[in-house]
Amino acid sequence: MAQRSGYPSDVTDAEWTFVAPYLALVREDAPQRQHALRAVFNGLRYLVKTGCGWRYLPHDLPPWEAVYQQWARWRDNRCLEHMMADVRELARLLAGREAEPTAVILDSRTIQSTPESGARAGYDGAKRRKGSKVHVAVDTLGHLLAAVVTPANEPDRGQVAALCEQVQRVTGQKVQVAYPDQGYTGEEAEYATAVHDIDLQVIAKPEGQKGFVLLPRRWVVERSFGWAARFRRLARDYERLALTMQQFHFLPFVTLLLAKGVVLPTGP
Repeated sequence: MAQRSGYPSDVTDAEWTFVAPYLALVREDAPQRQHALRAVFNGLRYLVKTGCGWRYLPHDLPPWEAVYQQWARWRDNRCLEHMMADVRELARLLAGREAEPTAVILDSRTIQSTPESGARAGYDGAKRRKGSKVHVAVDTLGHLLAAVVTPANEPDRGQVAALCEQVQRVTGQKVQVAYPDQGYTGEEAEYATAVHDIDLQVIAKPEGQKGFVLLPRRWVVERSFGWAARFRRLARDYERLALTMQQFHFLPFVTLLLAKGVVLPTGP
């Protein structure tokens, strides 16, 4: 086989130095390992970035079966979620912020279903789309903290408790305020945030306003959705398991922060 020339989605040496400890569930020289862990991770990044099917991974990457099996182990151990938590802290410190946020922004996006995800699909009347809904919490820099996947017909306010529980777990109970849109109004959402010691401050459109309007803080999460949408595997819901879709959402944010040089050496 000819030597690979590399893909844009491949990790660099500096990036691999950072991510390898999160992915090495067994020793690199373990007897059952047939393919280099770095090559397997490159295969996963290629799939999520390009949106190709598992069986369409290029032949100069490890076999799709090997990539999928290793991904399933990473998914079940939430390796990308743990990686994102640490790289997010580094990014915040480099930006002159505290390591953990005290404010988050909540929102959701509906992703069109496919035959693979059909059993989970619901109809979102507001978006006029059948599919799954990804509910997220991001910090004020747009970095992902938590994600919950439900059928698209599930109301946003019903996922507040799960999002708040996740953000307080990953931040060590540091979050004090959450900024959602009007879909999160009501006693259920207020109670869910109060249980986790978070103040819910709904940001609504000005009265009488029609069409698009740029709302304070709300644009941050919309930008985060834009970042995720550039990874084509997340353009539609191709996943049979909600956990797969949920964990896949951490990979774009890790990839983008690594590409910005968050973990690269700054010199002697």
